[in-house]
Amino acid sequence: MPVLDREPSKDSGDGLPKLPLPSLKDTLEMYLRCMKHLLTQEQFDKTQNIVKQFGAPGGVGELLQSKLMERRENKANWVYSYWLNDMYLNNRLALPVNSSPAMVFPNQNFRAPIDSLRFAAHLISGVLEYKTLLDARALPVDYARGQLAGTPLCMEQYYRLFTSYRLPGPESDTLVAQESSVMPEPEHIIVACKNQFFVMDVVINFRRLNERDLLTQLQKIVKMAESEEERLPPIGLLTSDGRTEWAESRSVLMRESTNRDSLDMIERCLCLVCLDDSSGPELSDTTRAMLMLHGDGVAKNGGNRWYDKPMQFVIGADGCCGVVCEHSPFEGIVLVQCTEYLLKYMIGSPSKLVRAASVSELPAPRRLRWKCTPEVHKLLTSSADKLQRLVRNLDMNIHKFYDYGREFIKKQKMSPDAYIQVALQLAFYRCHGRLVSTYESASIRRFQEGRVDNIRSATPEALAFVKAMTDGKLSTSDTEKMEMLQGAINAQTKYTILAITGMAIDNHLLGLREIAHEMKIDKPEIFKDEAYLISNQFILSTSQVPTTVEMFCCYGPVVPNGYGACYNPQSDHIVFSVSSFRESPQTCSAEFVKCLVQGLLDMRDLCSKCNSGSKPNEQGKAQTLDTHTQTETDWQNKTPQRQSDLTKNPQTVPQVLVKTPDQTNAEAKTQTSSQGEALKNGSKL
Repeated sequence: MPVLDREPSKDSGDGLPKLPLPSLKDTLEMYLRCMKHLLTQEQFDKTQNIVKQFGAPGGVGELLQSKLMERRENKANWVYSYWLNDMYLNNRLALPVNSSPAMVFPNQNFRAPIDSLRFAAHLISGVLEYKTLLDARALPVDYARGQLAGTPLCMEQYYRLFTSYRLPGPESDTLVAQESSVMPEPEHIIVACKNQFFVMDVVINFRRLNERDLLTQLQKIVKMAESEEERLPPIGLLTSDGRTEWAESRSVLMRESTNRDSLDMIERCLCLVCLDDSSGPELSDTTRAMLMLHGDGVAKNGGNRWYDKPMQFVIGADGCCGVVCEHSPFEGIVLVQCTEYLLKYMIGSPSKLVRAASVSELPAPRRLRWKCTPEVHKLLTSSADKLQRLVRNLDMNIHKFYDYGREFIKKQKMSPDAYIQVALQLAFYRCHGRLVSTYESASIRRFQEGRVDNIRSATPEALAFVKAMTDGKLSTSDTEKMEMLQGAINAQTKYTILAITGMAIDNHLLGLREIAHEMKIDKPEIFKDEAYLISNQFILSTSQVPTTVEMFCCYGPVVPNGYGACYNPQSDHIVFSVSSFRESPQTCSAEFVKCLVQGLLDMRDLCSKCNSGSKPNEQGKAQTLDTHTQTETDWQNKTPQRQSDLTKNPQTVPQVLVKTPDQTNAEAKTQTSSQGEALKNGSKL
């Protein structure tokens, strides 16, 4: 398998502009502004001197900036490979919880075991349909809406959905891509069942299998998996370990030709379909989120995964379904677009599609074999123990806030995303009495090979507002609080625009740091300074992942003492997925949610008092910002689905609800996205 070029492909831009490079002066000034209120006076005075020295005429900052300018001339995207390595490939943490986000589907009502297999066959058929669109490069281009509406967006991430693989390495992973020019496209998926892996061909004799044949093959796999004497150790557990540990385990496996062949089949497959056993009586939203993120450990479905593959569709016998994603090839918007396409495909009548005739004699699916030495068994025990610790440690809380949704916020003539970000700052301040470096992912897809930059939501204006809202004294009037709220939202909006137009500070500072490393000069003081370390400790890691189908996204925190906060604003409610680690004495997801709800109610009451003069039905024209919002596009859902469509075939149709789009068709054509992030320095989606 050829390695994915770390730099963008030549045709990836399709006429899009290159990512701009902000001026050194602007970035350093913004850095100080972003950090001043998050540091002690002593820390800030030291940082101010370091930054002044770094940016001095003829200093190291100017040298690094000039080298970055040269790099911008020579590369399609000057930050892409730096960002990919820093955000993902160099990160040594285990993928489950720490990096891989999950999308949780509505709970399915499977009345009999065959129903879950019908659902799986239906879903696989949708995947093959979507793959056909991708192979033909037939996805219509996404366009930005909100600021600079109508700007075309880079589509390259979509084409990595089913053709990528994250290969573990001792110090850094490699993002690998299958290129059809070098080798044939994969024509198989891997089905995981009872911790066993099976190769299921989806194209036989140049024909794509129809749903009936897919179902037949899945039934054969389940029967094979139930054979006790054939059962092999749960090798998938190794992929849940830290990246360096998994790289070492993989090199041990590779000594045996049988294992090499099995690894090759997994690494070249289109995707994984994980047929999970029932996981217990309680299937709350929170339970289902945790089951998607880590499979609930060794005793349940934790070994029924292969975390290096970008797309793992999970179908539980008890109706717990969703998708887990390896995040390095693409952002949250791609995950949402793909899953919404699949669920809408499943709701629509498949009979509209012309299906190939059944392949009469289907060769049986093949079980992947593993040769397990005592050393491999020892490694499996170690990986299993670490996964169990991760399972016990995750403190997840899915909360559906029903008091109001984005329509109320729009009536206040405010951006829903900015409003929710301010509410998250208020919640954190109520819990912890301070603000911290916050990550909110913003799409930079309007540029060639654009991924994301960071919106720093912990603004000085947000701090002023949250202090006023939590100060027990009556010294601040409601009118003043309202002005502060508006100021916080305006500051958030302003920074968002900087981020989506490529002028934020995080990617730029990363580029300067990495150029210094490449030039083999001593690490500049600015990057050794305590303030820089604090600035990159994203204790609050946030992402907006809105959907038009009833599902929600979740992910873990990116630092041991942090929160992951994913939110999905709907017209009349908001879904929050809040995560933290139980081992941290400082964090508690339930407490954070409690403070978040209180803050949202307080903000509503403030708005209602101060905006009481406005008509109840007045629709404010809120600015809709192209961060990681508005993910639906009209080619997926030209007409809203009616409730009656959901019950045509209860055995094969998922119980998902399609929202009626708020936008007109004209608006829908300029809808878009942005994304999320991951890890060490980032937010997941």
